[in-house]
Amino acid sequence: MVPEPRNVRITSVNLHSTLQWDAPRFPQGNLTYTVQSKSIYYPGDTFETLGTELRLPWCDVSSLSPYGSYVLRLRAEAGELHSSWVTLTFKPMDDTSPGPPSLFSLLSSLFSHVDLSGPFAELGQDRWPLRLYYGSWSYRILYWRKGSTDTDPASASRVAQVDTRHSSEILAQLEPWTVYCVRVQALIPEWNKTGQLSRELCEQTTHNGVTPVWIIMTVLVGSMLVVGTAVTVCFFSSFYLYRLIKHVFCPSYLFPEHLKEFLSKPPGAPQPFPPREELLVCDKLTVISEQSQSLPEGAGDGPSRTPELPQHSAQGD
Repeated sequence: MVPEPRNVRITSVNLHSTLQWDAPRFPQGNLTYTVQSKSIYYPGDTFETLGTELRLPWCDVSSLSPYGSYVLRLRAEAGELHSSWVTLTFKPMDDTSPGPPSLFSLLSSLFSHVDLSGPFAELGQDRWPLRLYYGSWSYRILYWRKGSTDTDPASASRVAQVDTRHSSEILAQLEPWTVYCVRVQALIPEWNKTGQLSRELCEQTTHNGVTPVWIIMTVLVGSMLVVGTAVTVCFFSSFYLYRLIKHVFCPSYLFPEHLKEFLSKPPGAPQPFPPREELLVCDKLTVISEQSQSLPEGAGDGPSRTPELPQHSAQGD
């Protein structure tokens, strides 16, 4: 005979359920397992197989409806041999436990604002808030000053708590400039369920709700400086842009009047400029008569009184 699986149990968090067991000692070879289920509400139904030839000591049974009540049975198998069935009752709504909620924000102010969400049940491709499956639901917020409690805040004497049915809560009467830590858990009173604690979130509070005068003056002066700087930059930018546009479209130089008059006349009109005079080329010419040749020697040493004639006049003679 094949020995039965031992320590069969259900682990269920947020309706995600797993059947687990301890493998028995069987020296003749590797064991496989078969898991079956049947609804308690319909005794005449036959068992449905949830898993067969399982080699690991667990089986996911989350596919069962959370509103049902079932009988689960399990046996170990070795070839043609098998153990007897081990049965247990499974009610998902009763056997599951709420997981830790999500703690979104804790604002650093005297009146700290806590946002909460979840936990969620993931069934296949769907994701639903767990509170939709139960009639009553609330959150318990635990908060304390950091360093004033033990490791486990739930067992500390200086831990304050607030129960709320809403997904947002304000923690009042906190000391300014003090580090507080917060953890949250879900409660389902009608089902006597207490969920798991969320992660710990610690932040420091600030002032007592009244804005100091120096902060107001700093903000006021800073705003005035920013506005003044912005106005100055806009003024000089506008002035530079104005000058640039004026320089491009309205230049400061004037076109000469005589060029305007010249360009305004048609090409065939007489030009206002006088024609260019011809250059006169002159050269020095000395004329010697026959009488000057009969003069005694030395008489011609003096300067000649013959007038210089222009070259074109001599050529004309």
